[in-house]
Amino acid sequence: MPLPIRITFLGTAGSAPTKERNLPSVAIEYDGSTYLFDCGEGTQRQMSTYSLNPYRIKGIFITHIHGDHVIGLAGLVRTLALTKRTEPLYLFVPKGEESKVMPLLTFDRALISYKIIIKGVKSGEIFKGKGFSVMAFKLKHSIPTYGFAFKEDDRYRFDKEKSKRLGLKGDAFSKLVSRGSIKIRNKTIQLKDVAEKVMGRKVVYAADTRPAQTTIEAAKDAEILIHETTYTDEFRNLAKERLHSTAAEGATVAKNAKAKRLIIFHMSARYKSAEPLIKEAKKVFKNTTQAYDGMQITI
Repeated sequence: MPLPIRITFLGTAGSAPTKERNLPSVAIEYDGSTYLFDCGEGTQRQMSTYSLNPYRIKGIFITHIHGDHVIGLAGLVRTLALTKRTEPLYLFVPKGEESKVMPLLTFDRALISYKIIIKGVKSGEIFKGKGFSVMAFKLKHSIPTYGFAFKEDDRYRFDKEKSKRLGLKGDAFSKLVSRGSIKIRNKTIQLKDVAEKVMGRKVVYAADTRPAQTTIEAAKDAEILIHETTYTDEFRNLAKERLHSTAAEGATVAKNAKAKRLIIFHMSARYKSAEPLIKEAKKVFKNTTQAYDGMQITI
């Protein structure tokens, strides 16, 4: 059985917080570890509010170095030091922007008791964990910006009866998966003849961007696409000017990617209610959900 992937929305506002919405951050929990995608101001408090243990954070993936997506790092790394953390923390930022995040980590000369390993992000696989990987893809925004795809490894479902009949047992299964074929009793067994490939689940995160072909490609057949929808269509010209997306545009990306579900977030503070955004998005892509702070989904 595959491990659960739990997603918690820690902040769903765009640019400025409101009483109901904190600044952007999404946590993915998998196999006992937590991975943060963006770290807006107040993220560590949101983790406490929604019962996420910050000590379990293994990596933080920052889409871009705009304050509303990154300022929460300053407090979080210091809190982790207070817990006597010794395990390294991986911090991913767009390549070439590494120096811009350093002031948040060093401004008060705090004693950080663990290593913070900063990695410059380019398109492609940027992190490999046990049973999953994280891929980065370029977005269209005013400064270098990347989206991220959390993808579970593909696996194989073996036909038990056929495998037993052919004499497969023990480490023969892993050898067959890695090699594609093995020889048993002078007979060559092909992986495709005894196992069905099961594609790993995928969660895609795209914040602060115009609609992009790269997002469509990354989100192909994804279980969940989390896409910014800062404005309704009424403000489409403003969305173009500021390099953001409308609800209809985010929904069109989900539709073209054939994602199973769209979750919209990063909503302008001008909207007291997300109803206009969700209504607009659903006209294009029916299986759309509005994110709210504290929303949790397990797949």
